[in-house]
Amino acid sequence: MQQHGANAYQQVGKQTVSPRELEANLLSKSATNLQRIRDNWDTSTNNDLGAALRFNRRLWTVFMTSVTDPSSTLPQDVRENVANLGIFIAKHMLQLQIEPAARKLDVLININRQLAAGLRATPTDQP
Repeated sequence: MQQHGANAYQQVGKQTVSPRELEANLLSKSATNLQRIRDNWDTSTNNDLGAALRFNRRLWTVFMTSVTDPSSTLPQDVRENVANLGIFIAKHMLQLQIEPAARKLDVLININRQLAAGLRATPTDQP
């Protein structure tokens, strides 16, 4: 019975998360996955790296699809910046798959963390 109540609480929590918070959480999760690979590079497998990169690729594919959709309500400059960043990330991940190196994960980790922090920031009042 107690488990049922916990599950119901989790479902309500999922429904009340804003899209910005959800995006921030997913970016943080991806950064954490990549950081774990980075921290354990010598013992991580290609499967571990592949799984972390696939998650990141899927996440960024959603972002790029969203910002390139003509019905997007984001300002044009934001849409272009996210699309350009997505292209950079896709190329970087491809290079990482071709020539794996722990240090190459740093840029992906940092970008995801910085964007997550920006999405969690409280927007300042506009004059």
